[in-house]
Parts: sequence; C-alpha cells; structure tokens
Amino acid sequence: MPAKIVIPPNLAKLVTYYVQNKKTITRSALSFGLLALAIRIRSSMARKPRPAGAVKAGAAAEVDAGGRKGKKGKGGPRGDVDAVFFKRLTRLMKIIVPGVSSKEFWLLNLFSGFLVGRTILSLYVAELDGRIVSALVRGQGRQFLLHIVYWMAVALPATYTNSMLTFLQNKLSIAFRTRLTNYLHDRYLKDMTFYKVGNLDDRIKNADQLITQDVSKFCHAVAELYSNLSKPMLDTIIYNVQLARNVGGEGIFGLNVIVHVSAWVLRVLTPPFGKMVAEEQRLEGEFRFTHSRLIENAEEVALYSGQAVEKGNLDRSYFGLIKHVNRIYRARIWHGMLEDFIIKYFWGALGMTLCGIPAFFEMPHAKGQDLGMRTQGFVTNRRLLLSSADAFGRIMYSYKEITELAGYTARVSELMAVFDDLAQGQFQKTLVSDANTDIMQQRGNIEESEDIQFVNVPIVSPNGDVLVKNLSFDVFPGRHLLIVGPNGSGKSSLFRILGGLWPICGGTVKKPHYKKIFYIPQRPYLSLGTLRDQVIYPDTKAEMEAKGVTDADLQTMLQIVQVGSIVEREGGWDAEKDWKDVLAGGDKQRIAMARLFYHCPRYAILDECTSSVSMDVERIMYTHAQKLGISLITVSHRPSLWQYHNWILQYDGQGGYVFTELDAERRLALQEEKNSIEQRLIEVPKVEKRLAELRALKEEQEAAKKSKKRGRK
Repeated sequence: MPAKIVIPPNLAKLVTYYVQNKKTITRSALSFGLLALAIRIRSSMARKPRPAGAVKAGAAAEVDAGGRKGKKGKGGPRGDVDAVFFKRLTRLMKIIVPGVSSKEFWLLNLFSGFLVGRTILSLYVAELDGRIVSALVRGQGRQFLLHIVYWMAVALPATYTNSMLTFLQNKLSIAFRTRLTNYLHDRYLKDMTFYKVGNLDDRIKNADQLITQDVSKFCHAVAELYSNLSKPMLDTIIYNVQLARNVGGEGIFGLNVIVHVSAWVLRVLTPPFGKMVAEEQRLEGEFRFTHSRLIENAEEVALYSGQAVEKGNLDRSYFGLIKHVNRIYRARIWHGMLEDFIIKYFWGALGMTLCGIPAFFEMPHAKGQDLGMRTQGFVTNRRLLLSSADAFGRIMYSYKEITELAGYTARVSELMAVFDDLAQGQFQKTLVSDANTDIMQQRGNIEESEDIQFVNVPIVSPNGDVLVKNLSFDVFPGRHLLIVGPNGSGKSSLFRILGGLWPICGGTVKKPHYKKIFYIPQRPYLSLGTLRDQVIYPDTKAEMEAKGVTDADLQTMLQIVQVGSIVEREGGWDAEKDWKDVLAGGDKQRIAMARLFYHCPRYAILDECTSSVSMDVERIMYTHAQKLGISLITVSHRPSLWQYHNWILQYDGQGGYVFTELDAERRLALQEEKNSIEQRLIEVPKVEKRLAELRALKEEQEAAKKSKKRGRK
C-alpha cells in the first residue's frame, strides 16, 4: 500500500469544516462562479468602442511608434472583440443562418450531433484505455486481447465520425459563403451600387477582394470556430464532470480556478491579432489595387515610360504589406512561447498532480482497490485529463481565432455599411478645394414621364465640381438633340444624372422608365457569352424569344449596319469568344447600333458612338434609328451628324449653355464660312509679311534708281 500523506492539524480542521458544510460551500462557489461568468459576459458585450478622438490619438501614437501606418495614414476597420464585434457578427449570422428551416441550420444540427458522438466515443476510449492497462498489469491475457478487439472495433465509428466532421465543416463553410455571397451580390448589383461604390464613394477601394476573398475567409473562420469552440466546450464539461466523480470536485474546482487565472493572464498578454488581421487584409487590398490600376492604365504608362515610377508604387505597397506581416509573425513568437508554456507544461503539471489524488488520499468510491484498479483509475483519469486539457487548450487557442474572425467581420461589415449608406444616398467622397457643399447636400426630384425634362438641375460632379449651376432643357418624341461643348463642360455628366448614376443636387428631372432609354458609349460594352448575347444584351435568349425576335431578325439588323458576315465568320450565333479582343473597334460600334435596333427604345443616348465607322455607315445608322421612331440624343463634334438633329444644347465651358433649335444647313453654311474666314485669318500674317517684303524691295529699287540718276549728273 502506498504511504498516505499526513495532513497538518490546522489544515485538518479546515478540511473537517469543509466536509461538514460541503453542500453549502459547493453551492456558494458554484453561484459565485456563475455570477462572475455572467458579469464577465455582460461587460464584454457592453464594452463601448473608444471615442473618435481617442481612436485618432491612438492611431497617431501607433504611427509615431511604428512609422507610417497604411496609405495616407488611413487605418483599416477596427477588429476588437467588443460589443461592436458581437453586433456585427449577429447581423452576419442572421444572414448566413436565416432560420430554423434553412439548410445551414440543419447542417449545424447534424454537425453538432457528430460532435456529441465524438465526445461519447472519446469517453469510451478513455475507459477502454484504463481497462487495457489494468488487464496488462494484472496479467489477464484474455481480457487484454478482448479489450484490444473492442479498441479496433471502435475505430470504425471513430474514423467515420472524424471524416464526417471535416466534411460537414467544409460544407458549412461553403453554405455560409454561398448565402453571404448571394446576399452581397443582390446588394452590389442593386440600384447601381457596383458603380456608386467605386465612383461616388472613397471608403471601399477593393470591393472585389472583399466579396471574393474576405467573405470566404470569414465563412471559413466561422465554420472552423464553431467546431473549435462547441466541441472543446462540450468535452471540457463532460470530462470535468467525469473527473469530479473520479478524483473529487474539490480538486477540479481548484484546478479550474488556477486555469482561469492563468487563462486571464494569457488573454491580457495576447496581442491585438484582430486589428492586425484587418490591417493585413487592407494592405493586401491596396497591393492588389495598385496592380489592377497599372493593368488598367498600361498603355498610358508605357507611352510615358513611367515603369520606374509604377515600380516604386508597387514596391512601396508590397513592402508596407510585408513589414506588417513580419510584425505579426514577431508578435506570434513570444505569444506562442507563453501559450505553449501555460497550456502544455503548467496545466500539464497541475493535471498530473490531480491524477495523483486517488493514490495519496482515500476516495469514497475507491476503498479497497488493488494495484490494477488504481492503475486503471490513474490511466483513465490521465486520459480524461489530457483530453480535457486539450479541449481547454483549443478553447484558449480559439481566442486568437476569434480576434482574427473579428478582423474579417469588421471588413465584411464595413462593406455592408457602405452598401447601406449608398442605398440611402449618403456618400463620402474627396472634394475639390472650391467644392460647393451646400449644393451637394441638396437633393432634387425625379418624376416618371414620357418625355425627358431637366428643370433647373445643377450639374455637379461627385467631387463637388459645379459644371452648370442650373440646366433646363427638354426632349420629346421626334426631337433629336445634339450636345456639344469643350471637354469637362458637363456633356457626359448630364447622361450620368439622367441614368441615375449621379445624385440630383436640386431641381427636377422627368424621364421615362429606364427600359425606354438606351445608352451607347464610344467603347461599347461586350459581355461574356455568345455572339447573339452581344446583340441582345442585357436580354437573354429566352427573353428574346418571348419578344418574338428570331436569329433571322438579328441577322437583318447586322446587315443594316453592314456587318452581316460576322455571324458566319465567327462560327455562328452560338459561338463564344472574348469579343472585346476578337472584334475591331468599328465592328464593336456596329454591333452596338444593332443592339439599339433590337431594343428599339423611345430615346437613345449616343456618346461619340460612330467615331470608328465611315460617314456612309454613320448615315445608315442614324436614318434607320429615326425610321424606328427613336429620338436621338447625341454627343459629338463631327459636323456630319448635325443634319440628323433638330435641337442643340451647347456648353461654353464656363458654366453657361445655350438650348435652341438647330438649322443644320444654315449651321453647316456658317461653319464653312467660319472655317473659310479662319483660314483666311491664318493667311493674314503671311500676306502681311509678304507685303512688307515687297515694300522693302520696292524701296530698294527706288533708292537704286535715285543713285543712278545722281551718278549721271
């Protein structure tokens, strides 16, 4: 029999008092523990973010301590685990798990069932492990082999459970991502948000990365965190209950107190990984945006030979990212050392001490046990303790995952907040120095009408540049409007307001339903899909057939613009290619006009859409559009287009304009006369110079004649 430890008298009195009042003390300690836990959760949920001034001061301090922080000193979204995080996460959880009837909810239930099943299997394996060692110590070969068979038999459900847990975790991640991506796509492609987020607002520079990468990381983190929290928490509770039965609740209580104190110390010393991850994702987005910007402007950069400057921009963006990533890695070195020491070694030593309690103290259920039973109890308790320590360790490790999840949550929530603001007409844009903020705060009226009318509408760009203070004009069916003026005077801005891309900062805009207005830019948009899709865009083949339009009708439209051979040349209507690279500029503009003929709207906005076709084809395009009853609104400087319009809106580039009838023949005659006069005026200096030369020559000749006369005399 092992030697028992002799308890000092004072400690013996304390133990006797505890035994006499065990039930009361246990209930009081449990109540105190639950109260402390409730207070901790409440304080965490109610924690308020720092005021704006404090945030700026903190950011300034970080900049002073660590150098320049991000691009132009802008910090990313905060990723703290506080009330704001829980509020954001709750909103996102309602999106990815919309209700009890959703697929995601039942996947979670199935996943939870397998988690419980694995815990039950772990308890059985711990008990079986003790029986195997007990049979080995006692020399019971038959029992030993029988328990080995049981061990092998339990491997089948155990391995299946582990595989299903991995499978269900991945399925949950995909289901969450699908639900959240669909939600964001609906918001992103509604009310032209995809345009507004990049052109009317400066807060989001890389919405594509947020929707594709950050959403994926967020959903994976949520699914992984559920597995890493629910299973360890369940294991910790069940294993501790079983250990309390084996070694006594007092030891478990003392161990939990020490563990929670050390866990609190570890949490206090944990770096703000959430903010670090959020900042890393922001820097990743900036690095990607810098590359995208270079690709979009490759031609201009190449013509300017600006590769050295662009390389500097790319290097600054990349090394700013790498500097931050290295800072994270350095923080994880000492944090990993501290975490491993506390979780693996300190808690391990406490656990071994706890497992040794039955060997040194008489337990109520363990009286009269032999060496084999004690060995079985020690091995079982140690297995339970190791599993419990591993479970609690995963809970501790998950705090770091929670902080990283807070970073992803902040990024996705920031995107959704911007979407909400844009839906309400609230924008945050860098303004020009002389921006008229009063006008930008105003909002005009939009009325649906069969005609297009602008009544005292200011033309204001998103950055606050007032192009025209009050613009008034109207376009009725049968009226064809030509818009001219210098660059930057507001020609294209008018179309953006008419199309709903820019907000109306006053006045009244009357316009028909958006399907009755069709816009064709100088560089037509060609979508992904078949050749047929390019002509009927944005309709689908089913919508085309519902309108009673056939491929033969489309062929006729292409023949009108003299590009009918393209169908046979490119392999038929169902051929799919990268059309923006396959087709030439003139072919693109012809297909765009065929698209106009297909939709046959009430009004067509043509923005330099015939710059790459001949005047003969241009005449065919405009005359056929007018035959279809389409009222044309054209932006162009080509005099050849004047004959197809009967009204003109002319900007002077100084905020003024003229809206009047257009007499094309008279205007062309005046234009020719103007060109002739300008040509003559160009010749005036040459004529004056020649006249001066002739006068000088004449004076020289007269002087020579006078000198000859004097010589004769």
